[in-house]
Amino acid sequence: MSSVETLARIILDGYEAMFTEFMRVTLGAQQRFEQAQWHDVHAAMRLRLTVYKQKVGDVEIQCQEIVGESLGDRAFWREVKHQYEEMISNHPNGLIAESFFNSVFSRVFGHQAIRHGNVFAGVKTLDAEAISADSILVEFEYNDNLQSIIHDMLCNFKFDNPYEDIQRDVKRITARVDEFFSSVRPSEGPITIKMIESIFYRNKGAYLIGYIDLPGEIIPVAIPLMLNDKHEVYVDAVIMGANELSMIFSFTRSYFMVDAPVPTRYVAILKQLMPNKEAFELFTAIGFAKHGKTAFFQRTVAYTRNIPSDQKYVSAPGIKGMVMLVFTLPDFDYVYKVIKDKFTPPKDMTRKQVEGKYAMVKSSDRAGRMADIYEFRHLAFDKRRFSDELMAELYKEVPSLIEISGNALILKHVYVERKMVPLNLYLPKASDEEIYSAIDEYGNAIRQLAAANIFPGDMLLKNFGVTRHGRVVFYDYDEICYLTDCNFRKIPQAMNDEQEMAQGAWFDVKDNDIFPEEFRLFFTGNPKAKRIFNQLHADIYDYQFWLGLLARIKQGEVADVYPYRREKRFERQAG
Repeated sequence: MSSVETLARIILDGYEAMFTEFMRVTLGAQQRFEQAQWHDVHAAMRLRLTVYKQKVGDVEIQCQEIVGESLGDRAFWREVKHQYEEMISNHPNGLIAESFFNSVFSRVFGHQAIRHGNVFAGVKTLDAEAISADSILVEFEYNDNLQSIIHDMLCNFKFDNPYEDIQRDVKRITARVDEFFSSVRPSEGPITIKMIESIFYRNKGAYLIGYIDLPGEIIPVAIPLMLNDKHEVYVDAVIMGANELSMIFSFTRSYFMVDAPVPTRYVAILKQLMPNKEAFELFTAIGFAKHGKTAFFQRTVAYTRNIPSDQKYVSAPGIKGMVMLVFTLPDFDYVYKVIKDKFTPPKDMTRKQVEGKYAMVKSSDRAGRMADIYEFRHLAFDKRRFSDELMAELYKEVPSLIEISGNALILKHVYVERKMVPLNLYLPKASDEEIYSAIDEYGNAIRQLAAANIFPGDMLLKNFGVTRHGRVVFYDYDEICYLTDCNFRKIPQAMNDEQEMAQGAWFDVKDNDIFPEEFRLFFTGNPKAKRIFNQLHADIYDYQFWLGLLARIKQGEVADVYPYRREKRFERQAG
């Protein structure tokens, strides 16, 4: 076997080892759910994020041992790529295997020379409509006896745990479906329910995902299952419609664990259910974040090729960041964030510390309140698409991260994040009802992050964004930390006039001391928002609120997180 064939085989074997380990961690999700091992759920989530990087590193070492100095020969790698392409030509997971090859190449060449001749950089994309995915669906057809079919459906998805009250849950699901059908159900003919055969696990929930197949349309359905204190299973809600399902698969959520041996089939079905979701979002949502990143890059390349040449990259709307330079295309759904070479005072931290904060977000339970991020090294742009103002800003703020090669502008390190309307820009244009809802959401975001052991640090309105669903999400991570690393205090009472009139703190303050009474300053200049927040969330100003959360977290409590509206939940019986 030639060195080219050997190297291609090593990379493919490394991919198979990665996928096997990824699925091993994933397949433990059902047992963790059944046994209510919620801390293990989060540990498994973090572990699974390391599998890919570890296997890429293992393959790089093997490649170095086999070919030595030839490892840096790009012509040699083009031969390896061609051989690898032949090897995976009929592979059921060829797209993800391509991404793994890209990752190995990037590790060897330091994320440089990312061109299609060297890697798989954007020719193949997922055609969801062309993928036959019926094999992963379980069908339930009915005419008149809906309750019987729903009972069969629940029983089809087996757990070691009994249902709390399956007949009650069947009646509740039936009532919701009948209510929906009262206006849309055709008068004749059978209707089929089709559910994905694998259960989707995340946090404390298990989700049955599928759709109701009507003549001419499909109605997406999600049925969240939870455990009670006795570890019995119950149905918490019925979610219907593409928009509602989209919230469950939001970019602000942790990744699902789902037994998906051929992920493209699962993405193809999910794409049918949520047409507005991009394929890269769905790969990411089911845990294949590295391929999601590749697919995002492919989508971005296609997008920029198809927009007018006079559409330029510009600074993102909002107040300039002290740590990050942020830019975007006007009609693009994402922003690019680059760490500045020098931070604006009074920010006092290092680039490495900021990178650590972003890594922390990636491995944390985002609780539906923090935007996911894609991280790129040596990301190339068309320099001609950058406005003069943005180019000047780049040269001023991040000169160490810029490389120019012909018409290519290469940024050595970039984070990509979903674009949202900054809350401070949203409020002045919002109606009274929208302001009330947004401020309520802002308070809920702080609470839910805190319950997930996340303290945002800088809670200024400009650091939160509003999504298209009206949800408020945190997206500025340079001061984020674990709640358990904070010391929440009450501001001491001044003992004399000198202390009362002091310009700064007259008492000892440590780096991790937090004084919730000072959070009122976040509303400076927006009295209406402040009044609403005081009405709805005034307890957040009280250090006792935070101490109570800390106590519960330290006692091992894991907060309940529901990725759907409260009114969708079924009532729980007391006791």
